[in-house]
Amino acid sequence: MQRLKSLIPDAKSFEPITGSGSNRRYWRVVRADGTSVIGAIGTVTTENDAFIYLSGYFSSRDLPVPRILAVSPDRTAYVQEDLGDTCLLDRITDTALVAKTIDMLPRFQINGALGLDFSRCHPVPEMDMTSVMWDLNYFKYCYLKLTGLEIDEPRLEKEFQSLASCLLMAKPWGFMVRDFQSRNVMIRDNMPYLIDFQGGRRGPVHYDVASFLWQARAGLSAEFRNSMVERYIAASGVDAEEFRTSLPFFVIFRMLQVLGAYGFRGYHERKPAFMQQIPAALTNLREAMNPAVFPYLSEITDTLLSRHATHSSVGSDNDANGILTVEVLSFSYKKGLPTDMSGNGGGFVFDCRAIHNPGRYEPYKQLTGKDAPVAEFLENDGEVFTFLDHCCALVDHAVERYLKRGFTHLQIAFGCTGGQHRSVYCAAAMAARLREKFAGQPIAVTETHREQPSLRP
Repeated sequence: MQRLKSLIPDAKSFEPITGSGSNRRYWRVVRADGTSVIGAIGTVTTENDAFIYLSGYFSSRDLPVPRILAVSPDRTAYVQEDLGDTCLLDRITDTALVAKTIDMLPRFQINGALGLDFSRCHPVPEMDMTSVMWDLNYFKYCYLKLTGLEIDEPRLEKEFQSLASCLLMAKPWGFMVRDFQSRNVMIRDNMPYLIDFQGGRRGPVHYDVASFLWQARAGLSAEFRNSMVERYIAASGVDAEEFRTSLPFFVIFRMLQVLGAYGFRGYHERKPAFMQQIPAALTNLREAMNPAVFPYLSEITDTLLSRHATHSSVGSDNDANGILTVEVLSFSYKKGLPTDMSGNGGGFVFDCRAIHNPGRYEPYKQLTGKDAPVAEFLENDGEVFTFLDHCCALVDHAVERYLKRGFTHLQIAFGCTGGQHRSVYCAAAMAARLREKFAGQPIAVTETHREQPSLRP
């Protein structure tokens, strides 16, 4: 934070902005004159450098991106233009805005690629067989294997290789934004601005169209998607027949990537919001799939869709593994109660707001309940021990009964005002206690801090 303060000496306030899966952290910084900017801190300097370079280059070509205003000497912090709070996903039903965004895309891919130094892209300068196989294996290991579905590895690998070849042969190539989707497009003065392009590289232009129009959360109809594909063809000047022929391969590829991300965030990190998107992504995948070209992937997709149609894929009491999963999480009451994706409902929600709040004091405002100074504050005060004793008495009894009755899911949630200090401390303490108390028994304890996505158990 001190690095940002040195870049914005007239800053009056810093408001954290919730990030996504990135390692970067963002703040909206209000200056003394009332204007605001966005401050960013990222630990991967090569990724920061790619964003800073691309932002400067695109700005020089009058492409709509946030301008970089200041950069720290060590390249770990930078300040960029504030484009507001409204992203295209918030206005996805505005067909005129979606059309403007499709019209904007070729300006980045084709015009923006002219003179661009692709060697400065992160982590690779262009899409190649290695990077394609990274993404396909992400789907296999972070989603497919976590579903418990038995797979024929040689058949799957053969179709992966076939798909990769189809992707790399597609033409034309340009600047591939890679994460071109509605949540990464900000709307200011009714015009779209691209904010996430640091992972871009040289690659086939089809990829971004598939990423944008087949985004599961956007929920665009097939008819509207097709009209936007035709609009893109007209705006970009690409060969229409080649583009229409190759595009389905990129839809398949993008949906496999997305399922890998949803699987990692949902199955592994136990984040319900990502699990909710899986059926829509599978539906998009099946619509794009050609069973004659990819018979095994088609078979897998149909099987997974059938599973989702009959029961919840996470935490059902009918799960066959016999393990009790205890999901412990923290949250902010301001952002609503957590969702139980197991389909069972129930569980415990404990209100931590009666405990003395360290977040009221300046030394702790940028820390969380997993930082030692916050833990020391809470423990010295002592209230937290009494609170947790009562919580543990209830939870211990429930876990014992769940194990005896063969139940497979229990959710335990701790809430406080911001989901940063008290609830995080209590959730981490509860998870640690359960792992120790029930060691050796068929129990798996997960720990998730909903408002602090960077925290790990």
